[in-house]
This record gives sequence, C-alpha cells and structure tokens, in this order.
Amino acid sequence: MKTNDLFRASGVMAIGTILSRITGFFRAILGVAVLGTALLADAYNVANTMPNILYNLLVGGALTAIFVPQLVRSFSDEDGGHGFASRLVTTISGILLLLVFIGVIFAPALVRLYAPEFATSGFEKEFSIAVAFTRYCLPQIFFLGLFTMLGQVANARGSFAPLMWAPIANNLVVIAVFAGVLIMQNILSVENITDGQIQLLGWGTTLGIVVQALILIPVVKRSGIRLRPIFGVAGLGKSFSLAGWTLVYVLISQIGYLITVNVATSAAVRSAQAGISTGVGFTPFTAAYYIMLLPYSIVTISIVTALLPHLSKLAIDKNVDEVKKQLVRAIRMCGVVTVPSSVAFLLFGSLMTEVLYFGISLEDSRYIGYVLSALSLGLVAFSINLILIRGFNAFEDTKTQVISILIINIVSSALSYLFLATLENEHVTIGLGLAFSISYIIGLFVTISLLKKHVGKFEYSHFLGQHLRLYLASFSAMLPFFAIALFFGWVSDDAQPIIGVLRLALVLIGSGVSFLLLAHLFKITEITALKEFAISLLRKRKSSRKR
Repeated sequence: MKTNDLFRASGVMAIGTILSRITGFFRAILGVAVLGTALLADAYNVANTMPNILYNLLVGGALTAIFVPQLVRSFSDEDGGHGFASRLVTTISGILLLLVFIGVIFAPALVRLYAPEFATSGFEKEFSIAVAFTRYCLPQIFFLGLFTMLGQVANARGSFAPLMWAPIANNLVVIAVFAGVLIMQNILSVENITDGQIQLLGWGTTLGIVVQALILIPVVKRSGIRLRPIFGVAGLGKSFSLAGWTLVYVLISQIGYLITVNVATSAAVRSAQAGISTGVGFTPFTAAYYIMLLPYSIVTISIVTALLPHLSKLAIDKNVDEVKKQLVRAIRMCGVVTVPSSVAFLLFGSLMTEVLYFGISLEDSRYIGYVLSALSLGLVAFSINLILIRGFNAFEDTKTQVISILIINIVSSALSYLFLATLENEHVTIGLGLAFSISYIIGLFVTISLLKKHVGKFEYSHFLGQHLRLYLASFSAMLPFFAIALFFGWVSDDAQPIIGVLRLALVLIGSGVSFLLLAHLFKITEITALKEFAISLLRKRKSSRKR
C-alpha cells in the first residue's frame, strides 16, 4: 500500500472521526455541565464505562484482533466467507446477551469492584446511583458487540468509513439527552437528582449505542456479505484458539484499567471527606483522556484500520519486508500529528480545557488541563504501540504481545498505587496521567523487541530520526507562544470565555503555522506528502464541480 493510497483510505475515515470527536466534545462538555466533575459525575462515568470494560474484557479485544485476518482468509471458502461471518456473529451475540443478563444481576458487586470506596459509610446515595446507572447502561454490551462485528465485516470488504461515521449518531442522541436534562434543571447533584433523571440519562446513553450499531446493518448488506443466524461453532476452532491469548491480553489491560478507576474514585472520595470541592477523581481523568485521544483517534486509528487488511494479506503471502515497511510508514505518518499534538497538550493543556469546559469552575477546568499535560507525555508511545500490536495481529500472533501489555500494566499499576499513597489527594489524578505515560514509554521498547520475532531487526532509526526532528520543530514553534502565555499570566488569571478563546486561537494557530514552516525546513517528507495529497483532493473536487 503506497503512502497516497494509505492517505486516501484513511482520509475519509479521518473526516468521520473528526466530526465524531467534535460531536464528542459537545457531548463531554454538556455532560460536565449537567453532572459536574465530582462524585455524581464519577458515578455516571463509572457506570457508562462498565459496559466497555466488560465487553472488551470478554469479547471485544478478541473480535478486533482476529476477525479481520480470519475473515480475509474465509473469502477463499466456497461460500465466500458468508457462513464463517454468520456463525461468528450468531455465537458472539449469544455470549453478549448472557453477559448482559449476568451483569444486571450483579451490578452492585461490579460497582464495589471498580469503585470500592463508594461503599464507604456516608456515601450510600452515591453507591445506589452508581448501581442504577450501571443497570441502565449494561445493555450497551450487546450493541457494542454488534457494532464491532458489523464494522469489522465492512472493513474486511474494504468499507472503512461507516465504522468511523456511526459514532456521530451516538453522540447526537446523547447530546439531545444531556440538553434535555440541562433545560429541565441547570445543575444536578447527588442530593437533587431524581429517579426519572437517572433513568433518562442511563437509558438515553444506551440508546446512543443502539443507534450506532443499527446504522451499520444496511452497510453490511451493501458489502455483499449475507449474515443470517447460524448456530454452532463448526469452523470457529482456530478463531477461538487465537482469541484465547487475546482474551489474556485484554484481561491484563482491563485489570490495569480497573486499578486506574479504583485509584481515581478513591482519590475523589477522600477529597470529598477532606472538604475539597474540586473534582479530582475519575471524571477529570476521563475528560483529559478523551482530549488526548483526539489526534490518536483521527490519525492512528484511521491509518491502522485501513492498513490492517493489507498487512494481513502481506503476512499470508509471507512478505515480511513489506510488512515492516508498512509499519514504519504508518508510524512516521502518525508521528506528523501525534508529536506536535503531544507537545501542544503539554504546554497548553490548561488553556485548552479552560476553553473547552467553560461551563464549570475555572479551577475544575484547569485541573483537567493538568491531567491532560501528564497524559500527553505518553501519547506518541501509546500510538506507536498500537501500530506495532497490529503487526502481531497480522501474523495471527496473539500470544507474544501479552508480554508487552503485562509489563505496561505492571508499571502503570505500581506507579498508580505509589502516587495514591504518597501524593496529596488532589494531585493523585495527575499522577495517574504520569503513570500512563511512563508505562507506555517503557512498553514501547518491549513491544519493538518482541516484534523482531516476525519481522527481524526493527531499527529505531527507521522512525526515530524523523520523530526527533518533529519534536525539535514542535518545541521550537510552541515554546515562544508558551513564554508569551506565561509573561502575560494567561495560565493563571480569570478571563472572560471569549478572551480565553482568542488566546487559545492565537497560540494554536501561531504555533501550528510555525511548526509547518519548521517541519518543511527540516525536510520531514511526510508533511510534504500530506500537503500534496490535500492539494490533489482539492483539484479533484474542483474538476468534479466543473463537470
């Protein structure tokens, strides 16, 4: 796959992802406006995260890792892969429905597992609200699975865009729900939220996932795959064998996430007990994490999704050198966006969140920015690690990558508990951001070392030089604007929202233009390729309009 082909395949997805993230920002901003950043918001976010955790833990990771390579192989079957896809979708759907039923019954135990200090004496109302939210959100598990399976079928047939566009509908549904609650009542709290409002928020959030999944049904029909209920596991033996190690991988990852939720909610409860009003728990972490994922989602996910079917075909053909070249090309292309984004988050994190979360107190919004700055240190390593993991998936090696995620989570978990024990409660969530970053930086070296098993010697020089030039260009472009912000006190004063928007626009536009000029000066070829691709798209649009 040539660079322009990869740009073209990921371009449409990137546009969809950008729109998805824009609507996601509105959703997140409204969510904070409705629920705040303290314990009520933590109760909702823990519950809304639970379906994703359980889904990924038991099914989701296996699907995304093995479905595309196995489906690509099944195209050579006599029926063109229809039977394999139908049997897998039927089997997984049954497992998911059973999981929803069990989860609803044991919802109180799940809340105690992920937010144990919610069960502390004096926080009974928070605990009951979290349990209620969890029960209303758990049906999302089934529809998350349906969305993933239908999306992977479409991907294997070369239709990438719908998987990136469907979440927009999800966001719009939840935006409507939040807006409705906000109109009815300005700010909710643990003391004044009603059972009806809990049901509206819980079921409304689940409805978004339902719509997101159902949108893909006509897409799959157009792809040529005929899905129908086929019971039994005949022909799925290899898929479930591969899934075994993937489930171990996801289990380790989700245990690490469990620890993050545990530590964050513990810090929130302890802060409330100490009379600290600023939300310092799970909600600020997820708000910052969501922003950090924006460049990762727009570029890395889009490129990797477009690349994986091609990598699978190369691995099947045993074209190892080309697999390595494609991985390096993807890393270099993603770096063009993730490197300057990580530097911008590091330097201007609090300025960004002050503008994005204008509906809450300045102290709360800037705290989210500090967490974002901590997370930014690991953005590039996190992105590269995802690309390399897809290399293992292309070779259908779900076993070796377990070592990488194990080390990442051991480091992250150890640091998280260390920070909980040693830092002041209000600084623990920032420490979680640092734990994330340090763990993925260490894990990157482990993953590269393990990948040599399949692609031979994987030289850091293939992308390290380019990334160093990107960092040099980014810091050179942004530090002067950071110095201006410090000199005029923009990072500490209390300005009107419109003033904050103008300040952020100045530093981002100015540093962005400076970065592009310096990147061109440093001869970073991917910048030129991206520019040429954008120009070619504009020319095609102009010519089509003339016709």
